[in-house]
Amino acid sequence: MTDLSPGLQRLADHFGIAREFWDWKGRHVDIPVSTLVEVLAAFDIDASTPQAADDAWQRVVDDSWRRVLPPCTVAEEGHGIHVDVHVPAGSGLEVHVVLESGETRPAWQSDNDTGDRVVDGEAIGEATFWLGSDLPTGYHHVVATTATGVHRASVIVTPGFVGFPPAMRDQRIWGYGTQLYSVASRSSWGIGDLADLADLISWSGTRQFAGYVLINPLHAAETVTPLEPSPYLPASRRFINPIYIRPEAIDEYATLGRGARQQVKALRKRAAALGRESGIVERNGIWPLKLEALRLIHAEGMRAARRIAYDDFRRREGVGLRNFATWSALCEQHGQRWREWPEELQRPSSPAVVEFAEDNAEEIDFFEWLQWVAQTQISAAQAVAAEVGMPVGIVTDLAVGINREGAETWMMPDVFANSMSVGAPPDQYNQAGQDWGQPPWRPDRLAELAYAPFRAMVSAALRRVGGLRVDHIIGLFRLWWVPRGGGPTQGTYVRNNHEALVGILALEAQRAQALVVGEDLGTVEPWVRDYLARRGILGTSVLWFEAGQQGEPLDAQWWREYCMASVTTHDLPPTLGYLDGEHVRIRDDLGLLTEPLDDELRVAGRERAAWLGKLVDSRVLAPDRVDDSTEVMLALHRYLLLTPSKVLLANLTDAVGERRAQNMPGTVDEYPNWRVPLHDAEGRRIELEDVFSARLPQRLAAVMNGLPEQPASRWERR
Repeated sequence: MTDLSPGLQRLADHFGIAREFWDWKGRHVDIPVSTLVEVLAAFDIDASTPQAADDAWQRVVDDSWRRVLPPCTVAEEGHGIHVDVHVPAGSGLEVHVVLESGETRPAWQSDNDTGDRVVDGEAIGEATFWLGSDLPTGYHHVVATTATGVHRASVIVTPGFVGFPPAMRDQRIWGYGTQLYSVASRSSWGIGDLADLADLISWSGTRQFAGYVLINPLHAAETVTPLEPSPYLPASRRFINPIYIRPEAIDEYATLGRGARQQVKALRKRAAALGRESGIVERNGIWPLKLEALRLIHAEGMRAARRIAYDDFRRREGVGLRNFATWSALCEQHGQRWREWPEELQRPSSPAVVEFAEDNAEEIDFFEWLQWVAQTQISAAQAVAAEVGMPVGIVTDLAVGINREGAETWMMPDVFANSMSVGAPPDQYNQAGQDWGQPPWRPDRLAELAYAPFRAMVSAALRRVGGLRVDHIIGLFRLWWVPRGGGPTQGTYVRNNHEALVGILALEAQRAQALVVGEDLGTVEPWVRDYLARRGILGTSVLWFEAGQQGEPLDAQWWREYCMASVTTHDLPPTLGYLDGEHVRIRDDLGLLTEPLDDELRVAGRERAAWLGKLVDSRVLAPDRVDDSTEVMLALHRYLLLTPSKVLLANLTDAVGERRAQNMPGTVDEYPNWRVPLHDAEGRRIELEDVFSARLPQRLAAVMNGLPEQPASRWERR
């Protein structure tokens, strides 16, 4: 790229902004200068002219020398840690480490031949200090004492390898994956909730012998309608969506007076009827009714021991919980879009927000209480998993980003690149590319904050669950940034500090003794999967995407051991629909194909024929059953058992014969994304109790357990 000035090249490389990449067809693509300039502007860097870029680069270099310590150093356990310290040339200096436990350890200067640089007319020297190679995993600090004062910075030591949680005993497990909101019972409010999750766990653990249940993200949404239907576009990833609370499962419901209980029952009846009438999950109708019921229960108060537990929860969650609850209350009075609020309310630290919180203390307490109740109901569901002998239990999902107008951007506006959107370049299944409308985290600001927002998010996601699936985990390595106003093809990759982000993920998983799975589908640099495997973080293998060098179905023996292997994923139709070419026809109907329909159908037909041949050759499908879609679906899952993959996934939609996809990437309202309730093979809406008694789930569970047809009892399997 000969048209880039030296300053622009250095700035792009310093901030991890790709100047070129190779697309899904293997073609080399140069990133336009205009895109690089726009992305740098999101870092508050003016590179609009060659001179401006050169000047900006000089400031970046000088700023690094003005720092006594780097803001955060991240290293793997057992690796040597060095820290560069900058002080005026000839100044005295003492450096030591304070461990998370409070223990203090000395540091040693390892390079006496320090360099220096003149900054602001003063000679600044650089000294390198050795912190050792035996620091324990955890969040520590390095402290430098100079003539100008005491300076502190973070040192994070992460485990080199996570692997499987001890409860798995290094054995293969399988589980069901489902979108929780779609699986409503006769007792719920027209949307699957945390009590339904506990019941689903009880059934799948005792009758199906599953080891876990994978669910969609439970992240917090807006507090007022209209609600964003996608669980992957939340208001906050640290907090929980209270729409998943079962009001009747709250302890205080039992002490309500008769009149209040009758009100709650009437509200539930109205909520449950909404979806039956419309045929979709009616969040916008259900939430106000459930909210009214929750207010009735909250007004009841709580017994002393419950109050103690609630107060402790508030103490542990601290200012983050209070800010989130304040945002929730502000939304009720001023609407969802915080940038349209009165200016004095647009930052949590303003005196006007403090005054608002004081004047609305009861309302803020209500929203804090909702978070506590939601967490206790998640904990109760995980307790059921332990009781029925599941080695993992709940595996929840972590979304790649957040809503631009949500709580996180209000609480931490400077941490996000608000002029950018996260997305993906064109690929085989999304040939126009994707723009998810989510502002990315700024890697430089995360480092400045010692990754505290990321740490809080991951820690919260792993609280009282058995595992975590990280959506688009390649985003921890690089993300496709799209300048707002441009299309997905106008973006570029921006690198994150994967050593820090993956390391913190590993550290939090180790502390929670949890399983961690990274969704590493799409355009992935080859070394990324090797890196994740080295760190003991599972990848994701979807059968339809597993291909050999010539595009043929990948032999089972070559699948990865460290992965969650499944036939399909929530961004594709369930297997019966996929086998019928539903993924092609619906994308054509929605105008998402860039190739002619007949050509795409022929490609899909060749893919299906190739897999049928592989199934027959592998002796998991009888030749006379190739035209029976249900038998083919079961055989595809049977093929998973031939692989070395240690974690297998069956989707609940396949277990009941569902054909409709939950999500159609590239659409917003053209398709009822994330609002499709569970249906059976005949297209009839079904409830959780119907799943328990259906025949097809028994057949699929038998396959996943490696049994001929019907799963044996737990004692027989032992």
